[in-house]
Amino acid sequence: EHICVRRQTLEKLLQHHCQAIAVGTTSVRTLESLYYMGLKVMANPGMTEEQLHVGQWEPYEAPQQSGNPIAALLDWMDCNGLDALHASTQIIIAPGYRFHIVKYLVTNFHQPQSTLLLLVSAFTGGQWRDIYRHALDHSYRFLSYGDSSLLKML
Repeated sequence: EHICVRRQTLEKLLQHHCQAIAVGTTSVRTLESLYYMGLKVMANPGMTEEQLHVGQWEPYEAPQQSGNPIAALLDWMDCNGLDALHASTQIIIAPGYRFHIVKYLVTNFHQPQSTLLLLVSAFTGGQWRDIYRHALDHSYRFLSYGDSSLLKML
């Protein structure tokens, strides 16, 4: 996925201690990818936008670093004269993933055996079955035009 994130978005993330409510799973993947892009520029400030790409399983292999990756990304944008970041991500969020930015998620109910359900499972600490059972028992609508839920990261 190609992403474009404006400077103002990163500044607002910093103002809110790098904590966000994401609306939709694409927003989750984008916000969480920003964290790993920031780690990259912390390790190598000479990176190009193309080199900021986040691979599918990269977050599971990334070393821990001290500092604020979002602040580092803003500094990197300053050094490169950028008002918006244009990069890409293939991040897959599955159980075992450690969330860094997204604390709440608004999303609808996804179909079984999808990567989106893996993301919901990771976000809810594996409690997705209870949530989906409640939705089924109360005739919630599923998929793109269905009902939504507000989930808190566990």
